[in-house]
This record gives sequence, structure tokens and C-alpha cells, in this order.
Amino acid sequence: MKYWLIKSEPDVWSINQQKKAGVKGAPWDGVRNYQAAKNLKSMKKGDLCFFYHSNIGKEIVGVVKVIKESYIDKTDKTGRFVAVTVQFKSKFSKPITLESIKKNKDLSHLALIKQSRLSVMPVDYKSWKIINNMSRI
Repeated sequence: MKYWLIKSEPDVWSINQQKKAGVKGAPWDGVRNYQAAKNLKSMKKGDLCFFYHSNIGKEIVGVVKVIKESYIDKTDKTGRFVAVTVQFKSKFSKPITLESIKKNKDLSHLALIKQSRLSVMPVDYKSWKIINNMSRI
């Protein structure tokens, strides 16, 4: 299993909307960056993703699970980009802010900090555990 972080502007698609999508999940589409698209193509069924609210909030708010691997994104008229389907898994009672992530030196290598514009990025297992623990403090 691999771990990821996916970003969405909460006024476009929020963790609460993801939760309402229920067991059928929802497509994670609209990604037009080649590096982010490559990351989507690497996702496997069962992989877990942090759900990050970008622009408004700038915080990790929960976890979703990949339930369908990459397929052609129906919102892309060129047919070059892909989507995956993700299902709500959990919402953090205490979101983890970007500010608190930046303050943790063990997380300084994350793409979230180094490549702030990237919307789909891998997260190593150690960082996954650290961030999950931060949500419980």
C-alpha cells in the first residue's frame, strides 16, 4: 500500500461533500499537471490519501481511500489526463494545518512544503504516521 496527499479547494469539493458521496465514492478529476497526473496513474486500489483543503484553510482534514485506479478523466476533452475514484474514510476532529506541518522538522522533506503547487503527491509511511498522530493531539 502507498500513501498520498490530494488537494482540493473546499469551495469546489470539500471533505463533507466527499463524505456525502458515500460508498460509491467520487472521481478525483480535473488534474491538469503532468507530475500530479503521473501520481494519479501510480495509485492502486486500497491506497490511502490525506484530503487537503487548499487555498481556504490550508489543512489536512481527513482520509480517503482509492477504490478505482486511473481511467481517462471525463472532464478532459484532450483525453490525456486521468482520474481515480476515492471514497471517504475519515474526517479529522482536529485538522492539521500547513503551518503545523512546516514546524515539524521530520516533515520538512514533504512535497507539500517543497512543491506547494502540486495537487497530488506521495507521502512516505513515516510521514503518514506522524501526520496521523498529529490529528490526535
